[in-house]
Order: sequence, then C-alpha cells, then structure tokens
Amino acid sequence: MTESVLDYMTRLGRAAREASRVVARASTAQKNRALLAAAEALDGARGELAAANEKDLAAGRANGLDAALLDRLALTPARIDGMIEGLRQIAGLADPVGAIRDMSYRPSGIQVGKMRVPLGVIGIIYESRPNVTIDAASLCLKSGNATILRGGSEAIHSNRAIATCIQRGLAAAELPAAAVQVVETTDRAAVGALISMPEFVDVIVPRGGKGLIERVSRDAKVPVIKHLDGICHVYVDAQADLAKAQQIAFNAKTYRYGICGAMETLLVDQAVAADFLPGMAQMFADKGVELRGCERTRGLIEAKAASEEDWGTEYLAAILAIRVVDGLDAAIEHINRYGSHHTDSIVTEHQGHARRFLAEVDSSSVMLNTPTCFADGFEYGLGAEIGISTDKLHARGPVGLEGLTCEKYVVIGDGQLRGQNA
Repeated sequence: MTESVLDYMTRLGRAAREASRVVARASTAQKNRALLAAAEALDGARGELAAANEKDLAAGRANGLDAALLDRLALTPARIDGMIEGLRQIAGLADPVGAIRDMSYRPSGIQVGKMRVPLGVIGIIYESRPNVTIDAASLCLKSGNATILRGGSEAIHSNRAIATCIQRGLAAAELPAAAVQVVETTDRAAVGALISMPEFVDVIVPRGGKGLIERVSRDAKVPVIKHLDGICHVYVDAQADLAKAQQIAFNAKTYRYGICGAMETLLVDQAVAADFLPGMAQMFADKGVELRGCERTRGLIEAKAASEEDWGTEYLAAILAIRVVDGLDAAIEHINRYGSHHTDSIVTEHQGHARRFLAEVDSSSVMLNTPTCFADGFEYGLGAEIGISTDKLHARGPVGLEGLTCEKYVVIGDGQLRGQNA
C-alpha cells in the first residue's frame, strides 16, 4: 500500500467520523430535505449522467466486459428514474432514529427500554452498478449514518457524476459534505485501507463478486454485512398451478440474469415433471437459456448433463440447472444443502406444503408463488437496499433503514437506588 493512498483514506475516515456525529443528530426534516434536493439534482443532470455513463460503458466494451457486467453498469433512463423514485420513497419512510420501544417498569421503579440509533460510519465497497451509489448514500443518510463509498473503477465517471448530485442535496440541507464521500482513487489499496480502519469505520458492506466479498470477509478489521452467492431456487410442487408456475419460473430466471435474486436452479416434483418441463423448456429455449439437467430431467427434455458443481453455481448468465426431486422433503434438503441462504421460492396451492417450505428453508427470504427476482429492497418497500445479508446476526435479507441502525438500552429513573425497595 502506498503511503499516499493510506493518507487519503485516513483523511476520508476522519472526516466521515466527524460528519457522522452531525448526521446522527440531524432532524428527519433536514435529512428528507437533502434526499429530495438530491432527487431534483439527479433529474436535472440526466444529460451529464448519461455522458459520464457512456464513458464507462465505452471503456467497459474496450476492456471486454461481458454482457451481464455491461448491463449492471448501464445507467438507462429507467434506472435514473428508479434512483429518483428511490430517493423520494426513502424520504417518505418513517425515520427509525430515536424510536424507543418496550419501555416497562421494573420492580425497582426504573423504566427500561430500547432506542434505535445509527451505526456511525458505513464503508461500502461495490462493483459495476452505479445506482448503488445513490441507494447506499440515501439509506445511510436517512438512517443517520455517514458513509464512504468505494465503487469499482469501471464505473468511476458515473459514480462521480452521481456524487455531485448527492453533494448538492447535502448542501441544500446544510449537512456536511463528508456525510457522503465517494473514493476518488481507483487504486485497489484503498479497499485494504477502508476495511482496516476500525477507529473511523463501524461497518463494511461489500457488494460485488465472490472474490471481492471473500477478500473483504477475510481481511477486514471491521464488522461485515454480506452475502457471498445468490444461488436461488424455485421449487414447483406437486400441488402447483402449472401455468402459474411456468410464468413464475420464467420471470425468476429471465427478468435480469445478472442480479443476485435470479433463479439459478429449478426444482420440479417428479409427480408433475412430465407435464411441466416440456413447455417450460420451450420457453427457455426461445429465450436462449442453456439448460443443464439431472438424469430424470434429460429423460423429459433436451438439456446438457448437470454436474455436481452445477447445483452450487451462481451463473449470473443465461444458464439454468434443473433437477427433478421426490417431493417437498427432497426439495427442502436440496436447497439447504446447495443453496446460499439468499432467496428461495415454492410454487404450490397446498397450504401445508407452503407453510413447511417457508418455515424449513434456511434462507434470508423465502417466498410463496413469487419469482425470486423480487428479492430487492425497493420491491420490499425499503426504498432501496444497502445489500442483501445472508448472515444471521444484526441484519438478514435486504438491508434497509432498520438494518443500518442498532439499539441501545434506555433506562429512566427518579432517584432509585439499587438494593433498596422501590
């Protein structure tokens, strides 16, 4: 690591820590004013955003980025609309900071409860998707946190353009510019510095490929909120409405191949496989999706032979693994063995099977008659998400405002002394 990068990141960290104290005490109205002003700035800077994004896309094409990564990188008009809507939606959400719950009197006469408070400074490391810049900044700001954003070098121009709009929003609300800082250097040493500053950074959220997340998880000296893979399943039960199941499975896979909520394995109960798979396979073939199937699957449709490795692979591409299973128990066992605890769905009209699946599948989101691609903070009503956590401590599933806060105990008394009667 060069000294200059370390000095730069230290300056960012120190400024973020100071700004976090200001943002933590900011009023809801002040934070909302910043969010809405940033939304207006984005709307007025569509031309600048498109021009900056085209620089990144051109560089990506020249560097041989594949279609899925270019799709993640693109700032289409619809995605800019989505960022603006996300800011406005977050501004309309209840502010979690300062909320007190479960106040109760103890025999001593004191009252004990819990207050929700910001985490402090959140470092976010992400690749490709420039819209993460606005999602992360807005959620951190509304939840009373300062944030340091380190996007991928492939999106540097887009991220800088978005950061300019965020800074306009902060200025309009008279909040410190250091409340949201985008790392300007593309030197990878910046990541090593960011994850090694517990004196300045309270939590790290990595969003990107498995290699990035494994590195951050291994080397960080700061707590990490993460998920490694999005190996998501749709299970078509024996009691499924097969027409509904076809539409759900097709949407789960083809809505967008490059998202972590895309279906990677389709499980089908053997009782309905012969009726279900031929039509399903034709839909995928027409869309250009490569199918890899188990032996029973290949006895019903044309597909490449699936290997053991396929069951644990996140393709993020137009490739789908298919397995015929012997009922609900086998489906649950497969998901809990090969899945990544991200998002899994059952298609069924049987309430008992639905309840068992929802209770027994060990994933951060479990779904009934719903495509897995709905696993998204915006779709969940969180305004946006900072990421999806498959951890079981603090936050699980799409991480929104509440996931970026924690609780501390609040104790209220009136001169009571311990060891004396109330």
